[in-house]
Amino acid sequence: MVDDKVIGLLLAMASSIAIGTSTVITKMGLKPAADGTSATQNHSYLSNPVWWAGMSALIVGEVANFAAYTFAPPVMVTPLGAFSVIVGAILASILLKERLGHMGRVGCALCLLGSSIIVLHAPEDQELETVTQFLDYAVQPGFLLYCFTVCVFSLVMAYGVAPKHGRTNPLVYISIASLVGSVSVMFVKGFGVAVKLTIQGHNQFIYPSTYLFGFIFTACIVIQLNYSNRALDVFSVNLVNPMYYVGFCTATIVASLILFKGFNTTNATNTVSLLCGFIVTFLGVHVLNLSMLEESAAKGEGIVLEGGRLSLDGWRGGRDSTSGARRGSLYGVRTPLFGGFRPDVEESEDVLLHRLLEGDEEDAAERAALRREGRTAPISPSHPNIRITPRPV
Repeated sequence: MVDDKVIGLLLAMASSIAIGTSTVITKMGLKPAADGTSATQNHSYLSNPVWWAGMSALIVGEVANFAAYTFAPPVMVTPLGAFSVIVGAILASILLKERLGHMGRVGCALCLLGSSIIVLHAPEDQELETVTQFLDYAVQPGFLLYCFTVCVFSLVMAYGVAPKHGRTNPLVYISIASLVGSVSVMFVKGFGVAVKLTIQGHNQFIYPSTYLFGFIFTACIVIQLNYSNRALDVFSVNLVNPMYYVGFCTATIVASLILFKGFNTTNATNTVSLLCGFIVTFLGVHVLNLSMLEESAAKGEGIVLEGGRLSLDGWRGGRDSTSGARRGSLYGVRTPLFGGFRPDVEESEDVLLHRLLEGDEEDAAERAALRREGRTAPISPSHPNIRITPRPV
């Protein structure tokens, strides 16, 4: 009979392929649905069949992911999500024309290496004979404190930070999706164990905790999908995928450590090897992310600011990208991750464009009056090296 860990491994790989594919297809559906506005604000993407195809692939991936957590420990299944980053990067370079250079290929290789180390040294899953055993883990003070912290943090980010900085810093939406997703994984594990034991002949649906776990993980997944969609609407796939992977993977590992009180490894060597696998995978994702930003700078798709930082245009897949997101203010240079914000710039693009058009109309009227008087127009402040000489009448 096939070992449960092998089944979990195969399901995790299939899930990563489906999720990586869905991310690119979803992005393709969001772009035409936006029509010059934010697709996730007007919900126009709901009428786009391409977006629904992406969601269907995502559902297939999540179902496979759900099954993988039933058969294998979270510390093995979650890092294998690096395959979704690789699949997403390759497909984005083909379908969305987001270039994958040499450093990107190196990053993919590091992800594969790190994932292999994790698989070889992954611990055995926790032995759970009833769903009430999982409930005993879940009601421990440490895990309850973690869930409370995630809840408070998500509320503050969603209602306090996101309205101001959600469209200028990818960490806002990604952090919410990652932390809420880590909680969903833990309760997916509990609900999956209940389903698995029920199929084996031990009915677990007689316990109220089974329904509680199902409700919690469903609510968390809805929130997780909402904010990951918002991140995809605003920023490039090759930025969202790596950052979301690192955040989600780290939060899930921490949640698993707190819930199960350790990695459940057999010895210190496996523990160290497992941590090394995490680090190598994280480095691979970071290199892949860095390569995308450098390619954007080389192509002139992003404005390189002081210190070599890239503007938001590079993050969104280039200035010529047809993303559904609205661009930044004409007068506010948006800096990248950990960069400074411009909270004082609150005017919409429509207002700024209206003012710009008014200024152009005033300049044109002034030049026409000067031509009638036979004089030379003054130097335009917006074009200091250009003088306009009237044509002879």
